[in-house]
Amino acid sequence: MCEDCEDCEEFSIAAIGEPVPFFEEINTYDPKTGGFGKFSIEESKANNKWTVLVFYPADYTFVCPTELADFAEKQDELEKMGAQIISISTDTHFVHMAWQRDEKLLEKVKFIMGSDPTGEVSNIFGVYDEQTGLALRGTFIINPEGILVASEINFYNVGRNAEELVRKVEANIYVSAHPDEVCPAKWHKGEKTIKPGPDAVGKVYEALK
Repeated sequence: MCEDCEDCEEFSIAAIGEPVPFFEEINTYDPKTGGFGKFSIEESKANNKWTVLVFYPADYTFVCPTELADFAEKQDELEKMGAQIISISTDTHFVHMAWQRDEKLLEKVKFIMGSDPTGEVSNIFGVYDEQTGLALRGTFIINPEGILVASEINFYNVGRNAEELVRKVEANIYVSAHPDEVCPAKWHKGEKTIKPGPDAVGKVYEALK
């Protein structure tokens, strides 16, 4: 934002462990219905949903369709956990519609595709690149109370892994229900967790047995 303009309001930046700052509803394209709609975090909170925001640079690019196709493969699994995926770029919802119809890799994409042409939401999550007007590859997990619990940001030239995203969502859902436990590296549902306390200090190896 402009430092010299008294009328400008500074963007609140989303921070881990804090409520996601309010932002106005954004326009969306829904491949399931073929129609347009709106999305806001307030709606997710009202519906008691875990939300995964997936920012990407642009429609009609090269790495992006491979990522969205990968996320689409995990959509059902995430929805069974009570989580929804919302992809977001600075393209309009009209362009989302055309791209999803044109690109064969996106045939299985059924999650909502959000539009952020002003970069406002991308700015809130710290992924907006002012030089290009595009969003970096940012992934953000938000709990049903609207708290940001996990984030990942990649540069333009490296794609993400939806399998790891599922693991992170699963782990965050688990610890939200078991606040006295923590999940170790590579944890998957059903595996051993750790209960922090005096007995586990310097004895993590034993605690995992």
